[in-house]
Amino acid sequence: MDINLTLFAQAITFAAFIWFTAKFVWPPLMRAVEARQKQIADGLAAGERGKQNLEQAAKRTEEILRDARQKAQEVLAQADKRAAEIVEEAKAAAKAQGEQLVAGAKADIDQEVFRAKEALRAQVAALAVAGAEKILRREVDAKTHAELLRAVEAEL
Repeated sequence: MDINLTLFAQAITFAAFIWFTAKFVWPPLMRAVEARQKQIADGLAAGERGKQNLEQAAKRTEEILRDARQKAQEVLAQADKRAAEIVEEAKAAAKAQGEQLVAGAKADIDQEVFRAKEALRAQVAALAVAGAEKILRREVDAKTHAELLRAVEAEL
């Protein structure tokens, strides 16, 4: 009976071990396993959320870059437009200044022409007086008179 009693004692000891394990060892192990499963599931969910956030960030980055490029193009277009305006303003200013210079030069020329005419009139008057004086000194003859007029006319 030693085998039966030993077998029976082993069965009771094994049952006590199973009861002890199920009562005191298994619940903390299950809690640890469940906590680890929950941690792994949370980690996977966080990884998935991170992946989605990364995709959203990539999309936002593309939108921001697209907007930045568009704004840069607008700024360049405005700069080109402003440069063209500045060139046109400079051309207009140069043209106005040139017109002022031309008008001043024309006024100077007109004054010089007037002075030359006045000087010419004075010379013509002096020649006329000299011619009249010569005519009056000679005898008043139609032929001589015509000759003197032709000579005065040639001098003018």
